[in-house]
Amino acid sequence: MILDKVPSSTRREEDALGVRFIPDSIAYGIQTVRAVENFSISGRTIADIEGFVAAIITIKQAAAKANSRAGELEAGIAQAIVAAGSEQLLEVINKNYPVDIYHGGGGTAANMNVNEVLANRASEILSGRKGPDPVHPNTHVNMSQSTNDVIPAAMKMAICGELGSLRNALTLLIDALMEKEAAFAGTVKLARTCLQDALPITFGQQFSGYRAAFERQSRDLEMLEDAFLALPLGATAVGTGFGASADYRHFIFEELLALTGKKYHAEENLFDALQNADHWIRVSGNLKAVAITLSKLSADLRLMSSGPRAGLGEITLPAVQPGSSIMPGKVNPVMPEMMMQVAFRVIGNDATVTRAAEGELDLNVWESIILEAISESIRLMRRAIPLFVSGCIVGIEVNADRGHTNASGSIALSTALATVYGYPAASAVAKHAAAQGISVSIAVVECGFMSQTDADNLFADISVFADADKSDRIVSSLRKSATLQALSRG
Repeated sequence: MILDKVPSSTRREEDALGVRFIPDSIAYGIQTVRAVENFSISGRTIADIEGFVAAIITIKQAAAKANSRAGELEAGIAQAIVAAGSEQLLEVINKNYPVDIYHGGGGTAANMNVNEVLANRASEILSGRKGPDPVHPNTHVNMSQSTNDVIPAAMKMAICGELGSLRNALTLLIDALMEKEAAFAGTVKLARTCLQDALPITFGQQFSGYRAAFERQSRDLEMLEDAFLALPLGATAVGTGFGASADYRHFIFEELLALTGKKYHAEENLFDALQNADHWIRVSGNLKAVAITLSKLSADLRLMSSGPRAGLGEITLPAVQPGSSIMPGKVNPVMPEMMMQVAFRVIGNDATVTRAAEGELDLNVWESIILEAISESIRLMRRAIPLFVSGCIVGIEVNADRGHTNASGSIALSTALATVYGYPAASAVAKHAAAQGISVSIAVVECGFMSQTDADNLFADISVFADADKSDRIVSSLRKSATLQALSRG
């Protein structure tokens, strides 16, 4: 509780708006106090965004070292700030960083929260120094910086780490799909377009499509990680670099490399870096692409496992929990349904990012909600995908008999006849098969286009229709046979 009167065990702090007396037990300072009073909305704070506070602290450490090297900051103060930061990085304690993620001011409250915690702790480390504020949050910890360059830089650093974690989760999914692709390589099923019967494929081919999409999206995310090595540090308030020396602007990236091992570098145009947030639209768009593909895969699994007696029943999903409180024996596709709900949330977050990325004039001030939306999207998918893999993908089984029966009975098999006898003849066979309720292999004989032997050669092994090379050889042979028959009749 923050008091305006002077109780025991408090310290006096002052800012541009006045004086507050703050309990000594609180690690932060007056500006954070005001932010907590103004913005306690969501119950989620900057400490709940994985890697965000740690990224700000790391920037403060690098800045202290850079300013010291540039001769702007006393070495002892710089060392105290670095030491305070190292302590905080051992464990980011949520109560020390209580600023709600929904706050105005372009992230000023978040930046000052970290500045105050580090300044107070660094002052304790330098307790032997004279003066009430051996280390000041603005003068020393925020030296050569602005909220306007620190917060977007920290956002990139934090999200870059989260993207790597998401790619690790995608790798689990890709590997699981690849195993199913190999296991189901020789098992035929009926493909469907517009939810209607189409030509045969194998379950392995279908799963290869899922696998390839996630591989492509993982590569896209990796490219975004590389792009996020460009930071706006040194831009200060509006991109001019006012208040930051040339030496600092050079040293800050050397110190970040030493602290993180990553080759961060300055944005090409610092005015662009502060004004525009379209790079977050690209990130969010890539996350949405992953989410939609996850949703599509999940929806397909629900359809293929539907029934099982009165639906498609082509695959069986693992039974992870009872499916009904009233119908015994019912098992629902709960893992795909969980995954689809996560996808819906990611799609909604993308709409938030799209609107918030507009900004205005010389700074985008909506970065807090951009960070929250993108971080949530990554967090949800990163946590959901491994559960989806272990609780669903790895346990999928195929109903080979049903798959073969459906594929063998498809009217779409008449497509092969069109390449031999032309579309009108194939259409006549398809209509005859549909009208009589018989297979295409029987209908083509009854319509007089093929002998039983030729029909058997084409339709006996239904897997041929899923192999372009094999089917091409058979169709070529049938074309020659049909040509010879036509010549003999002529």
